[in-house]
Amino acid sequence: MGGTMTAEALPEASQLRRETSKWPVPPEDGYTVDDFFTLDDLPPHTELIDGSLVFVSPQRNFHTLAMYLLEQGLRTHVPAGLRVRREMAIVLGKRNAPEPDLVVVREEGAVNQRQTRYDAADVLLAVEVVSPDSEDRDRDTKPHKYAGAGIEHFWLVEMAGENDRPVVWTYTLDPVNKTYVSTGVHHDRLKLSAPYDIDIDLTAIEDL
Repeated sequence: MGGTMTAEALPEASQLRRETSKWPVPPEDGYTVDDFFTLDDLPPHTELIDGSLVFVSPQRNFHTLAMYLLEQGLRTHVPAGLRVRREMAIVLGKRNAPEPDLVVVREEGAVNQRQTRYDAADVLLAVEVVSPDSEDRDRDTKPHKYAGAGIEHFWLVEMAGENDRPVVWTYTLDPVNKTYVSTGVHHDRLKLSAPYDIDIDLTAIEDL
């Protein structure tokens, strides 16, 4: 996802800044998830990380194409009882609601067309396509939080090689330690049996 812009909590003497600030100014202890989903006029795809708002920066063409390729591949093979969604908030706790690029959720968690978020317990797979200005969050912060919330599978997608093709690092959850364990690095083809049978030609991004 995109770049971080946070507004630090202000003392009472700075009330005027709070009232005239262009960006939302959080409470002293940061936003909660309940606060986050009632804020008006946030930019699209804003995330809540540790009580702070994270805004999306313009994305590279690779980001859009990689998301499309993987989404289509996931949808092609998705079994009954699961749903594939893109850019939906996932509630991980009181102060965290990140927005993975793609998720696979259990059918019972996809309630209706007005839904704006999913609970972590309903998410089987979270996918992050790395952007230059979100490398630390995509590689470190978010995976730790997804694992801590018990999301069973995680993919990290990066642009690599002379042809700028996607490389996919796949992980599965160690439920005892709540950390991810690597299950492979996939360059030209993503062929997996978990979270379900998946076979995606990663080189097909060149034809999109």
